[in-house]
Amino acid sequence: MPDLTTVAAAPARSADTHSVSEPRLVLSCEHGGNAVPPDYQNLFSGARAILDSHRGYDPGALALARRLAAALSVPLEAAQVTRLLVDHNRSLHNRRALFSAFSRGLPAAERERLLRDFYHPYRDRVAARVDDLLDGGHTVVHVAVHSFTPRLHGTVRNADLGLLYDPARQREAAFCRRWQKLLEELAPPLRVRRNYPYRGASDALVTWLRRRLPARRYLGLELEVNQALAAAGEADRERLAAALGRSLRTLLSR
Repeated sequence: MPDLTTVAAAPARSADTHSVSEPRLVLSCEHGGNAVPPDYQNLFSGARAILDSHRGYDPGALALARRLAAALSVPLEAAQVTRLLVDHNRSLHNRRALFSAFSRGLPAAERERLLRDFYHPYRDRVAARVDDLLDGGHTVVHVAVHSFTPRLHGTVRNADLGLLYDPARQREAAFCRRWQKLLEELAPPLRVRRNYPYRGASDALVTWLRRRLPARRYLGLELEVNQALAAAGEADRERLAAALGRSLRTLLSR
């Protein structure tokens, strides 16, 4: 786990009022919690350990997203129902990932109820936030906050932060190159990689939004934080949030 005591100060954001073309930030957290609604408790009998693991949610992601939202004064949309019931970050056609082994065997009507009660309302809220800003003439930078387990299937992930984007969308790629460079300047111990530990064009909420929004107006990015870093001490978590907040504020003001 890196020592983040060397976080540097970034240039202060200008106090100018928003221009029509100024980029605006949208924050979301698709795997923020591992809550199980009362009607579905029976599905998870004896599965507390799984719910509390990275399979049930993204540990540390919601706390970090809340810190960023507060620091940058932007709303946060967060899904807190466990991904093992329905995965808010997967598309309807991706049924094997949309429903887990715990919920896949439910009758079709119950699966549709999960979509109606949890999945669609969450996605609609994020989409409405993006659409409102686009309608106001802004470019939208959407950062979906996630976390990843330090070790998967015996392989150690050698990064602290991953910045995911679609390489075919030039503005996303350029933004993440600048973001990586700025984070490495602000917090030199951080190991920041692009499109790691996952591919940025894989199925996700931002991928769904990209399909219907122009690349010049919508940048759909995923921020992946190593759970070892997310679970660090309070001081380290504050420094991480500060570096991320400063970097985003600087990039959005340029």
